[in-house]
Amino acid sequence: MRFLSYRKHFRDLSEQEVIALAISSEEDDARIYRSYAEMLRADYSATAKLFDGMAAEEDQHRAQLIALHERRFGAVIPLIRREHVAGYYARRPVWLVENLGIERIRTEATAMERDAERFYLAAAARSTDAATRKLLGDLAAAEAGHQATASDLESTHLDDETRATEEATAHRQFILTWVQPGLAGLMDGSVSTLAPIFATAFATQDTWTTFLVGVAASVGAGISMGFTEAASDDGELSGRGSPVKRGFASGIMTTLGGLGHALPYLIPDFWTATSIAIFIVFFELWAIAWIQNKYMETPFFRAAFQVVVGGALVLAAGVLIGSG
Repeated sequence: MRFLSYRKHFRDLSEQEVIALAISSEEDDARIYRSYAEMLRADYSATAKLFDGMAAEEDQHRAQLIALHERRFGAVIPLIRREHVAGYYARRPVWLVENLGIERIRTEATAMERDAERFYLAAAARSTDAATRKLLGDLAAAEAGHQATASDLESTHLDDETRATEEATAHRQFILTWVQPGLAGLMDGSVSTLAPIFATAFATQDTWTTFLVGVAASVGAGISMGFTEAASDDGELSGRGSPVKRGFASGIMTTLGGLGHALPYLIPDFWTATSIAIFIVFFELWAIAWIQNKYMETPFFRAAFQVVVGGALVLAAGVLIGSG
């Protein structure tokens, strides 16, 4: 309800407050672009220059708005920010966007300008005051100009060769940080838990006990693999990226690999549960072979032979030990 909100509605802002809000928004956006530039400079120097240019554009518009405020209302600018206005567009934190890859960061920058333009156009359409309507229309035009400037800067700094180089670097980083640790975890979780799970299954023929052993083995292996991956390499020299990201990728995929053939034992009937679990095992092993082929450029049949045959041998060992 409106009277319970501590934030003002945009329609309740004075023209001075609208200008002050635009000034603080331009300042925030410039800081975001500079954060992107600094974050990307080491690996993506061309895109970093693009964001440096966009930050400079935001600084120019902020200076123009400050000059406008001084002419109309004086030098004291009211303190009003995005979070003070209900319904005003928000910006995602830099730390949230930085993990999504370079193309996602570029897309986020375009969306930032587009969101601002849409907001100002909608606000101008609702305004009945001529001066306010003109001001909001000018701000919308400025945001549209920012998008054109971003496009010009991108064409200046990101030719086809540079873009291809940066995309190749991003792809390599994705593989080193996420795919390799995740694949190692999936292989460990899928294969190393086979023997204890199926040995327990055939030794006890108790689906609940088998399920508990499977969950314990999967979670334990996930924790172990996650901490091992995170502690093995800080990524500074190898360039493999954040140890925390790699640890999560390895630990989560290890756990999922084991849980895949543990969950069927929630079914009370032993042979039904075992049949489904064996089917899932072979699906997991073929998925691992496919990932190796797609991301690690391992010949598919070699990957299939290594993973499927190896996994089948571990499965058979577990069944023989449990049956004995």
